[in-house]
Amino acid sequence: MRQLDVRVDTFPIRGAFTISRGSKTQAEVITVRLTENGVTGWAESVPYGRYGETLESVAAQINAIRAQLQAGCSRADISRLLPPGAARNAVDCALWDLEARQRGTPVWELAGLKPPAPVTTAYTLSLAAPEAMAEAARNAPGTDLLKLKLGGEADLDRLRAVREAAPEARLIVDANEGWDFETLERLAPRCAELGVVLIEQPLPAAQDHMLTRGRYPVSICADESCHTAADMDRLADRYDAVNIKLDKTGGLTEAIHTLERARSYDMDIMVGCMVGSSLAMAPAVLLTPYAAFVDLDGPLLLREDRTPSLCYQRGQIIPGPTGLWG
Repeated sequence: MRQLDVRVDTFPIRGAFTISRGSKTQAEVITVRLTENGVTGWAESVPYGRYGETLESVAAQINAIRAQLQAGCSRADISRLLPPGAARNAVDCALWDLEARQRGTPVWELAGLKPPAPVTTAYTLSLAAPEAMAEAARNAPGTDLLKLKLGGEADLDRLRAVREAAPEARLIVDANEGWDFETLERLAPRCAELGVVLIEQPLPAAQDHMLTRGRYPVSICADESCHTAADMDRLADRYDAVNIKLDKTGGLTEAIHTLERARSYDMDIMVGCMVGSSLAMAPAVLLTPYAAFVDLDGPLLLREDRTPSLCYQRGQIIPGPTGLWG
């Protein structure tokens, strides 16, 4: 019989992490461990208030299916027992890790994925005054891909300041639903002039109908609008790319389905994350061979990470047998 352990872990953030919806100084995550015959698989998820999730609600969802989990239910069962979101993500990825450890086979091989290779991740600059974001860009840890959190009156000034501070970097801007349609129309051409390669979720998800794929000189990426494979039919004629996050899909299993569905529409893939530790990033790393953009910098924003942890070197994630997950 399996044993289930659900707990909350907290990781202080370097300074503060600020987006258009608010700011936080620590990452609070759910950690799930499943132990069977002396072998333990584990995983981490990050409850997201944007979708009504809290630490308490996610833990309650997992504990509500404790009996089924301990009786040996499968990943396919989990997709029926839990909705997409942080609870299903933690359980799904813990089951993947448990199976990999039991079989002595890496998850990428079990899932029929390409082996992960070194990949450049974006480094996120929190929403702040232009001069503060420029200073953060100058101090970014060795990456040539910067992601700017925007969503205020001075967004163009912020973008110009970062471009001046990091003239060679590729730039992604992320408004986290903080723009309106007129702002997008005004700023998209300026973004193109300043070398932005992607604009992420400019409008509120409820305003997706205002977008037309291919309309702008910079690709537009769905984030808050994109959860599971079922969303792709609705988004394919509105967005050029989708940001796949395991906390939205409900784990690696549905993330793979979402990836495949998005690729069937020739949409670019971004693999993203909430702010969490290396344990939250490790399953998402398996999707990076298929991604045009990778944003798995969560551990770089923390004061300290888990041990063992992923290896980050000069803006790249270097996969390796750390014993962390999978």
